[in-house]
Amino acid sequence: MQLTLEGVHKKVGPQMWLHNMNIAPRSGAVTVLLGATQAGKTSLMRIMAGLDVPSGGRVMVDGQNVVGMSVRERNVAMVYQQFINYPSLKVRDNIASPLKLRGEANVDQRVRELAEKLHIDMFLDRLPSELSGGQQQRVALARALAKGAPLMLLDEPLVNLDYKLREELRDELTALFAAGNSTVVYATTEPGEALLLGGYTAVLDEGELLQYGPTAEVFHKPASLRVARAFSDPPMNLLAATATPEGVHLDGGPLLTLGLASSATPKLTVGMRASALRVSAQEGDVALPGKVELAEISGSDTFVHVHTLVGELVAQLTGVHYFELGALVTLYFNPAQIYVFDAQGMLVLSPVRGGGR
Repeated sequence: MQLTLEGVHKKVGPQMWLHNMNIAPRSGAVTVLLGATQAGKTSLMRIMAGLDVPSGGRVMVDGQNVVGMSVRERNVAMVYQQFINYPSLKVRDNIASPLKLRGEANVDQRVRELAEKLHIDMFLDRLPSELSGGQQQRVALARALAKGAPLMLLDEPLVNLDYKLREELRDELTALFAAGNSTVVYATTEPGEALLLGGYTAVLDEGELLQYGPTAEVFHKPASLRVARAFSDPPMNLLAATATPEGVHLDGGPLLTLGLASSATPKLTVGMRASALRVSAQEGDVALPGKVELAEISGSDTFVHVHTLVGELVAQLTGVHYFELGALVTLYFNPAQIYVFDAQGMLVLSPVRGGGR
């Protein structure tokens, strides 16, 4: 299925929920809708599914405008944050229902395969009411996958699951999506989830589509400050700077000898990802001395919050490290790994994969 949205927008009362939007999710691939709560992800998916009608614009499916066509007439599978299952059917029959409607053979085998991949094979003979919320969500996922619809919409489907299971299911879902022929649209608030799913990413903010493209490309080359903020976890460090003939001068800090386009505005914003900051120097690094304000251990990483002359910085260090509050520490970074945005927040300079420009 080729889904294309042309000039789609949604207004509710005086509020514009979705601004004029053009997007064509890549057929047969995964497109991630990335954005904070109320960015417009669910509103957009409901229009894609036919649950809502846009205030204007066209929703094209294989060249046909389907605006006004009921959801029952569309071959779409959708999974919400809130699980929806048939309460009177056992788990086995919930998953099997779309397979039986299509008259497929080997229904029991297909049901068991999906149940095993989603870790619910031991619950096949239970009713949904006998399961936890996370288990019921996995049943809803299995039924959607069993439907094999050409368009599959998943609205934060793993949000109600515990961390470990969420990590496992991301890997399973990535493999299941790759093995199928569906166009998958997957909404999430987590930049890390977008990176793990790969494919393509559309960054949304306050009902606007900011950027769409291959996930790695959008991550490594955000078109604007708004995209960089949305596609960074922890948030990108942002520092005030000024363009000079010699390069970029961090306000209150060192000069970075970077070549900027002659059209670059004098006032700039420099962005550094937390993972680009280190506590040990490498060749070509710039030093930023400071004082530790907070150190947090999260999983296998340590996040160190440091007050420096150029501003507050967060460094993401691999492994478990211990820092005394108030201790003096020097952060290091390679100027080739920074982002530069102009006064309007548009990207001026970004790292090239591999560390160069």
